[in-house]
Amino acid sequence: MRALIQRVTSAQVHVDGALIGQCQTGLLVLVCAMQGDTDDMSAKLATKISKLRIYKDDDGRMNRSLVDVGGQALVVSQFTLAADTSRGNRPGFSSAAAPEDGDRLYRAFVAEMRSRVISVGTGQFGADMAVSLVNDGPVSIWLDTDA
Repeated sequence: MRALIQRVTSAQVHVDGALIGQCQTGLLVLVCAMQGDTDDMSAKLATKISKLRIYKDDDGRMNRSLVDVGGQALVVSQFTLAADTSRGNRPGFSSAAAPEDGDRLYRAFVAEMRSRVISVGTGQFGADMAVSLVNDGPVSIWLDTDA
């Protein structure tokens, strides 16, 4: 699985103009299931993200996790993280999981995040979404279970 996490002071996702998910101080997590990904990979990625020490401690060092600071999360599925741009200018997405697998793994990821984080909002799998955020730092980190 792949994820792009962004430390935020707020984030929202709308579908057809309606607010469907949001978070305050915490993380916007854009997540993509890849071909061959498993439920175990999904759980491990959610665990890693919830424990990633990217919040400042009392000395100003990034030494606290989302769980440590009581932060929230907004998890949005984004198959375009699977983009392959190695040949030409048009991205290919053939390495993304099939939609039914992607949806299942996305739901498993969200469930694991909810078991670890106080408040987890979501987007809508497969929908055309409008995501807005206020990046804090900015801090943006790419994670890949294959790396």
